[in-house]
Amino acid sequence: MTKPRIGIVISTTREGRFGDKPATWIRDLATARNDLEVELIDLRDYPMPFFNEPGSPLYLPPKDEVARRWGQKVAELDGFIFITAEYNRAPPAVLKNALDYAYKEFNRKPAAFVGYGGVGGARAVEQLRLISVELQMAPTRSGVHIGGADFIGMLMHGKTFADMPHLEPTAVAMLDELAWWAHALKGAREAALQKAA
Repeated sequence: MTKPRIGIVISTTREGRFGDKPATWIRDLATARNDLEVELIDLRDYPMPFFNEPGSPLYLPPKDEVARRWGQKVAELDGFIFITAEYNRAPPAVLKNALDYAYKEFNRKPAAFVGYGGVGGARAVEQLRLISVELQMAPTRSGVHIGGADFIGMLMHGKTFADMPHLEPTAVAMLDELAWWAHALKGAREAALQKAA
């Protein structure tokens, strides 16, 4: 079996965002392993309108061309790491909108989370775990939460992840879980396809 392909989704699109820093950090940690293949997925590259389709993508493919391209990218992947800010105790609207534009493409794939903000994005991550279950994804227990002083230090005071070594063990635990689920679910999906053929 080939290595699972994991999309690291940068889940904000606003100017001056912080999300590029943790996305690059997680990508580098994951690339150093030998059990996952990763790529950065930037929602700026998928400027979808607010969801206004005649039906759920569970039943009807989106009419919007960018949304169809997004669905194709999601279908190519075997799992996800969502890099998320927390806006008003919730994930960014652009991420929720992207999740609403696909369904089957997410099914039976693992999802892991890196949150940042006042409480490390914990409330946004909790909501994303619930949304993931509805999309038939398997959210991992472990995540990374970049909170308070760490977030401000990197955002405003020139600190880097090298100055925050206490975050790496949480990232390793998350990647370990994600790799296990990605291999298990990829194997199960492939077996189901062979059985159906």
